[in-house]
Amino acid sequence: MIRDSIKSAQVSAMKAGEKTRLAAVRLILAKLKDKDIELRTAAQLPDDDVLVVDVLQKMAKQRRESITLYEQGGRQELAEVEKAELAVIEEFLPQQMGEDEVKAAIAAIIAETGAAGMKDMGKVVAALKAKHGSQLDMGKASGLVKAALG
Repeated sequence: MIRDSIKSAQVSAMKAGEKTRLAAVRLILAKLKDKDIELRTAAQLPDDDVLVVDVLQKMAKQRRESITLYEQGGRQELAEVEKAELAVIEEFLPQQMGEDEVKAAIAAIIAETGAAGMKDMGKVVAALKAKHGSQLDMGKASGLVKAALG
């Protein structure tokens, strides 16, 4: 389970005295704890790895956006902090699909669903997320779906 590997990374970072890594791992664990608290009242709990991947993907997206904004604003030192956190977050994410793999998956889903145009984009994106959601950035993938259908 991904959660266990994050907890063991916290222990190893403490033992090694890696302060920046430890801070990033603690940030991940805090976000996971927030999500656990949020889901206490949920009728049906998702699989733990799915939950963890979802939290990690959101955190990675936030870091990428922050890096872009900091670099545009000339705040390189803050961008470096975000890049270090992003590197730690990405360690725990499943291997991401390459662009060619994403295009192949989109083509397969279009063939399966019989999607014929932009009106079917939602159906294709939903199927793509269901099959490969943890392995790709849905923001980039939806652009590729649009290009494939358009």
